[in-house]
Amino acid sequence: MMRNRRLRNWTLGTALGSALALTLAVPAWPQTPAAPAPALAAPLYSDAATLLADRIEVTGTDRLIASGHVKVYWHEHRLTAERITYDKASDRLAIEGPIRLVQPGATGSVVLADTAELSRDLQNGVLSGARMVLSRELQLAANRMERQGGTRTVLREVVASSCKVCLTDPEPLWEIRARTITHDTETRQLLFESAQFRAMGVPLIWLPRLRMPDPTVERMSGVLRPTLRTTSLLGPGLKVPYFLTFGPSADLTVTPYLSANYTRTLGLRYRQALRSGSFEIEGAASRDSIREGRTRGYLFGTGTFALPADYTLGLQLRMVSDPSYLLNYDVTEDDRLWSGVTLGRVRATEMVQAKIGKTHSLREGESNETEPMRSADAAWTRVWRPGLIGGELSFEGSLHAHWRASDLATDGADAGDAADGRDVTRLSGVADWRRNWLLGGGVLAALEGELAIDATAVRQDRDFSGESLRALPSLGVELRWPWVKSEGRAAQVIEPVAQIIWSGKSLKELPDEDSLLTEFDEGNLFDFSRYPGGDRRERGTRANLGLSWTRHDASGWSLGLTAGRVIRLDDLDDFAQGSGLSGSRSDWLIATHLSTAGGLVLSNRALVDDDLDFDRDELRLAYLGERAQVAAGYLWMLETEATPKTSELLFESDWQLRRGWSTGFDTRYDLVADRAAKASLGLQYSNECVTVDLSLSRRFTSSTSVEPETDFGLSISLAGFGAGSGGNRTERVCRR
Repeated sequence: MMRNRRLRNWTLGTALGSALALTLAVPAWPQTPAAPAPALAAPLYSDAATLLADRIEVTGTDRLIASGHVKVYWHEHRLTAERITYDKASDRLAIEGPIRLVQPGATGSVVLADTAELSRDLQNGVLSGARMVLSRELQLAANRMERQGGTRTVLREVVASSCKVCLTDPEPLWEIRARTITHDTETRQLLFESAQFRAMGVPLIWLPRLRMPDPTVERMSGVLRPTLRTTSLLGPGLKVPYFLTFGPSADLTVTPYLSANYTRTLGLRYRQALRSGSFEIEGAASRDSIREGRTRGYLFGTGTFALPADYTLGLQLRMVSDPSYLLNYDVTEDDRLWSGVTLGRVRATEMVQAKIGKTHSLREGESNETEPMRSADAAWTRVWRPGLIGGELSFEGSLHAHWRASDLATDGADAGDAADGRDVTRLSGVADWRRNWLLGGGVLAALEGELAIDATAVRQDRDFSGESLRALPSLGVELRWPWVKSEGRAAQVIEPVAQIIWSGKSLKELPDEDSLLTEFDEGNLFDFSRYPGGDRRERGTRANLGLSWTRHDASGWSLGLTAGRVIRLDDLDDFAQGSGLSGSRSDWLIATHLSTAGGLVLSNRALVDDDLDFDRDELRLAYLGERAQVAAGYLWMLETEATPKTSELLFESDWQLRRGWSTGFDTRYDLVADRAAKASLGLQYSNECVTVDLSLSRRFTSSTSVEPETDFGLSISLAGFGAGSGGNRTERVCRR
């Protein structure tokens, strides 16, 4: 008989230790990188196990007994028990519990049991009163557990759940009871036989056989989470997607959708990853009661591929059978679908972008024949820092072309008017130089210069047809004088800015089709041109004036105000009424912002004329707290040549009601039409074992092709089956 106190860490270095090393070695377990063992407990044999116990007895030559806080270490595997008896004659281990067996392999399972009888390598045997936990998510409790060949574990009379069970409330939120559950560590699957699904103790579904992935699986063929969807046009329906894997880099999702109103839909999505990129194709075909006798559907495709010299190629395809299909089936709210090819490269001092494609409009009142739906764009931008003249020099060369499907020539149209068949090609080059100086008293001065050249060809337009070449030089001087003041726990910054710009007045007029939607805000107050495109360029002599004030407080809040306007020497009638930039004096641009440490954010931007009438106003108020995020906005825009009169209210919210419960409400109200455009309400419950999503939305807008529609959705996701199902969830709290 040999004894050893537990704290002295008896290792397998003696002759008896060598025999025990052969007994407890487990070479058939999954091979994982060995973690360094404690120095005093390191075995002398690389594939041997280390045994710690309060008492070790050897009876004769064929029986070994370890008792009292028994621990066995082999690589990263751990076994703890109260007593282990090894009988050499039967080559079996009798283990008395409580038993804890940790297997940090692919599944990361933990097995707890009362008693066990296992083979020498722990790969085969029976455990009684056993419970297995997979990846700290899924728990399986069984009367009897059998280990077979080290790769299969069979549990009999078993209950599976990922819900936390409390002593005061032992009934889990959901559970699956089965006659047997077989866990295969090689395929990482769970096979249920004679399974019964229960919710809060109530049996709901019985299945003779059920196969599901264990929590470590990231990709495996099988049924995905079903979704219940009810709409006022299609009626109640059910989506049951089925996921098919084709190796580690490709998969296919098949989604049948059946609803009460004669709707039969089959959706497909194929994805594949390649060495140089990836692509995805998705679509659906439907026969429904909305348009009886017709097959409806859509087809979307995207792809991204890496090319030599750091270029990236992009492909996009978007097609639909009719204007209302995407809204009816909740695919997307996009009402302009672009299909084409893109090419790009971005470096520290260079950017290359190009695209060519076709747009298909679903908007009522927009014609795909007479609008410029086919277009091509290319741009090359480069930045230099020349040592001779200093400053920064940039050049942008661009090519733009658009074509209409119509062959009708435009007759008597002004620049900017709608055209039936006008086609335009424009090649542009813009060189820009800027240099800054720091003057006395902290004044910042800058000298700027720009030269824009456009070569244009217009076809099928009797007023603008032909080729033309134009150039516009510009020169500007800018002065900034920032004042900074610190007082106690606050700092204030006041910065007046004055910019004088001269540009040529004579510039050949072109059809305006890319510069209609002008913006006037803090971002372009001091730009050479406030047009978004190259068809129009800002001309004449003008002064851009601005003043900003900002206060930062050490407690976390800040307040800022910006005011500015543009004053022109001559009114060249460049900008439309309502844009805020028309006339010899623009509207006053007034922008304010307030943010607090408590999460309150207030911002407002307004364009106000000299009579204090608003041309545009944008107000946004938001609160970003730990349990609530609320945002409200108001937009007012005066009618212009390019935009209708707009007056809208927007509200978005997300509330954490209580532990595990959250809700959200979003709506947009059109004050001009005096109706809500859309409203949606969502409710979600999530804990460690289940997520339930409930949604309700109503679209109020209508047209000749789109009807108002109400949409109701319900989806339930159970944690513990497949990787990522757990996530960051709220864990149930047990009451004492």
